[in-house]
Amino acid sequence: IHIELIKNIQMINIMIRKLMIALPALLLAAGLTMADKKNDGFATITNGKDFKGWKASENKDSWSMKDGAFVAHGPRSHLFYETEEPFKNFELKVDVMTEPGSNGGIYFHTKYQETGWPKFGYEAQVNITHGDPKKSGSLYGVVNIADPKLKDNEFYETHIIVKDRHVVIKLNGRTVVDYTEPKGQEAFSKDFERRLGDGTFALQCHDPKSIVHFKNIRVKRIN
Repeated sequence: IHIELIKNIQMINIMIRKLMIALPALLLAAGLTMADKKNDGFATITNGKDFKGWKASENKDSWSMKDGAFVAHGPRSHLFYETEEPFKNFELKVDVMTEPGSNGGIYFHTKYQETGWPKFGYEAQVNITHGDPKKSGSLYGVVNIADPKLKDNEFYETHIIVKDRHVVIKLNGRTVVDYTEPKGQEAFSKDFERRLGDGTFALQCHDPKSIVHFKNIRVKRIN
């Protein structure tokens, strides 16, 4: 009986060791499954380390990296996402943080240009305490938000959804813009074509006094 008991204890110890070896892999597999479910089809388009896949326009030194975020601070510049396939219908999520008195923006359906304010596409405004009355969440110059109910120095999520002629902007899950572009709208002004079509994304460095952080940028194409 004593020998059988020892054998059983040894077998139990072997099984425990095998389980301990396999446990990290099991936990990793479970974590990946949960992450995939949480991700829900979104692809992250920043690596948190450098500017790979992105191209800055004029005043390229206005952009830096800090704690996994693109930081806009300096003379006017725009950081464009480089994509071979333009985005038409999509969902875009960006975690944004403004420092006090800062202005910025997130453009969509735009395209690269070396100088000036982006001529093409729409801008989702980034501004909590800057003097411009058009605040964060505004579809700039089209649907303007006066009070985004946000604070500087805190990250918040900007969620932009574009489907055909329909644009929705959410801040931390709260819908602030629900806009349908009228048929036949040709241009916003002689200098800026604010119309839906397709294109890429761009982040804005507005001016030397503004400091804006952009991170965890992810996108999902939709039908």
